[in-house]
Amino acid sequence: MTPITEVEGRRLALSNLDKVLYPATGTTKGEVLHYYAATAADAMLPHLRDRPLSFLRYPDGPDGLRFFTKNPPPGTPDWVRTAPVPRTDDPDARQVLVQDLPSLMWAANLVVEFHTHQWRRGAPAVADRMVFDLDPGAPASVVECCAVALWLRERLAADGLTAYGKTSGSKGLHLIVPLEPAPSEDVTAYAKSLAVEAQKALPDLVVHRMTRALRPGKVFVDFSQNAAAKTTAAPYTLRAKDSPTVSAPVTWEEVEACADPADLVFLAGDMAARLERYGDLLGPLTGPGPARPLPGV
Repeated sequence: MTPITEVEGRRLALSNLDKVLYPATGTTKGEVLHYYAATAADAMLPHLRDRPLSFLRYPDGPDGLRFFTKNPPPGTPDWVRTAPVPRTDDPDARQVLVQDLPSLMWAANLVVEFHTHQWRRGAPAVADRMVFDLDPGAPASVVECCAVALWLRERLAADGLTAYGKTSGSKGLHLIVPLEPAPSEDVTAYAKSLAVEAQKALPDLVVHRMTRALRPGKVFVDFSQNAAAKTTAAPYTLRAKDSPTVSAPVTWEEVEACADPADLVFLAGDMAARLERYGDLLGPLTGPGPARPLPGV
């Protein structure tokens, strides 16, 4: 029988709690749900709230079937809120909103990576943050990503913008920049200009085009995730990797000191201590203060 749990007045059927999702660590689905409920929720929910979500689902673990979905999954409870998301192929499209702990736990029970747009419901294609996805091509690693991140931080600061960092939870690093709302196409154009500038400044380290042949040994500065239709792994989400790696906020001191890829690998079990020590390092993104106008807008 599937256990029924009540979360803030909502009844949830939580299934297969003993199922091992991460064979490398023996992490079960029950432990994944505990991570979201007991460790991540308070810090994570502000970063999800009011942002339409897409999900990478991996119900049988990272070695099983994986599929990306934007539409609300079949059987979505009527109390889980959704928001309209304009798409050229579907004018009536909607995506899930995770606004509270019950909806977070409902989604986590599906076994998903959480991915968010850079804009909020009610203002589609008007971004309030900018993202750079720094993706290393082997033999480059997150160590090289850190060098690029430091360059971008200084370049952004020269334009009056503040960057915050998190691991991707995979191989690379994400930089997030809070903005006063601006059209997604303008944010994408500005981010592209900095990616091109980074390649000119660091030609042996950076590439701004996705072409695979150009990427070995370099860091691809992916600016395209600022497009209105695209989403990026959310802070604190677990990733569909061999181990339960987290897209974890990091300090700039950690970025500066990174000398080995293992220095910036954080698992679900690491996060309680990090949150106790640092709080939410990305907290400024969800509060008033650091957002600045996009240059030229």
